[in-house]
Amino acid sequence: MAAAAAAGRWRRGRLCREARSSLAAFLLGASVAALPLALGSPPALLASPGLRGRLALALHVAAVNGALLLLYPRPLYKIAVRAGFLGFAFGCGLLLSAGRSAWRHFGWYMCSLSLFHYSEYLVTAINNPRSLSLDSFLLNHSFEYNLAALSSWVEFTLEKLLVPEMKQITWLSTVGLLMVIFGDCLRKAAMLTAGSNFNHIVQNEKSDTHTLVTSGVYGWFRHPSYVGWFYWSIGTQVLLCNPICVVGYTLASWRFFRERIEEEEITLIHFFGEEYLEYKRKVPSGLPFIKGVKVEL
Repeated sequence: MAAAAAAGRWRRGRLCREARSSLAAFLLGASVAALPLALGSPPALLASPGLRGRLALALHVAAVNGALLLLYPRPLYKIAVRAGFLGFAFGCGLLLSAGRSAWRHFGWYMCSLSLFHYSEYLVTAINNPRSLSLDSFLLNHSFEYNLAALSSWVEFTLEKLLVPEMKQITWLSTVGLLMVIFGDCLRKAAMLTAGSNFNHIVQNEKSDTHTLVTSGVYGWFRHPSYVGWFYWSIGTQVLLCNPICVVGYTLASWRFFRERIEEEEITLIHFFGEEYLEYKRKVPSGLPFIKGVKVEL
């Protein structure tokens, strides 16, 4: 039964018009990675693009946007243009990652960041299309989230200019990349395991389809999607060799998830009662020093 339900969710998600449109747009944007072949340039095109390279990038952006405008009506265009932008960022990250460019590790970061946000939308489209919206990309998650991203870019750029060798610690960036891969895979596994029970917004009312998921990665941690996001976010800063943001992201993420878990567990106890309390006693939250909401007996 569980396998049949999962297969049914996959079939519905695969046929979802928004999912197909977003995937086509993402791949179209990512095709920027093929520009070196078209220009006969070295793979590390973005490291020193020159006038010809900049012109090619500008033409590619214009061509992709024009194609999306022609292919999709306005509601789908809003989805496609965001997916296309993320695909373009992913393709640019691949170009920066090529060769031995000083911006190589930032290319890894661009690939990680763009793939994280796009896959949030795609997995939601497959898993729970009824909750799908433009917000599913998480591009407008919060002012604080955007400020944190901007801060990491500023720190990386300043330290690269002032202490360039600090950004060439390949072993440390590799550790960060592994943290990013682990965190993102864990989060997506949690989303897929939860199925239609997963939502980017904490639900205050229990629907008829709500069930308590305790199998798969939920047997390891009560909140595997938050555990994945926590280590993904810190990993991005380890990857960039950003010591200030590593500390800042760790503290800010820990505080955010502590509050989020307590808020969510109040709702889960209200929904499932003793069933959730028993699950809570057996399975840890997964995040260090976060035990969740305290229940007075």
